[in-house]
Amino acid sequence: MAVEDSATDATVPVQGEGRSLPQALRQHISLTRLQGVCGVTAALLSIGGAFGYLAPIHRDRGEVLAIVQEARSGKPVADATVEVLTLQDALVTTLQTAAGVGAAKKAPMKEGTYRLRVLHPRYLTESRQIYVLADQTAEIRVRLALKPPPPPPPPVVVEKSSSGPFEGFKKLFQ
Repeated sequence: MAVEDSATDATVPVQGEGRSLPQALRQHISLTRLQGVCGVTAALLSIGGAFGYLAPIHRDRGEVLAIVQEARSGKPVADATVEVLTLQDALVTTLQTAAGVGAAKKAPMKEGTYRLRVLHPRYLTESRQIYVLADQTAEIRVRLALKPPPPPPPPVVVEKSSSGPFEGFKKLFQ
């Protein structure tokens, strides 16, 4: 048996002599190792693709910052609803102002012309046209005026009948 071992050793070429690249790779890389490399590569590509999807870089986007205040005092108005609409009155987004700050921020938005509408139950609705530029913040200050108090209801007039209980029927048949 020792003779056969020495014969096989003599026929195996020395590393780098007479081998092709696939033969050299087969000797050093196992199927398990190849599967591991492919799995790690696929995982890195998946994570990179997910990160690119979740955090896209938008060069054509800007921000809107709406600051809502009372017209007379200049105090911030809490709980105002800020709507961003297209010029055809299609709703893009709705924002709520923060309590105590009176500001609402929306980012990112495509560059373009929009209509901003601010609503609050105690104030008159304000509306204006805005333009959002790429990589910039459009800061809009809106001052809301209080709604006028509702007119008093008309006084109720009660007619007294001076005659008997059948006076209403008499008027009905006249």
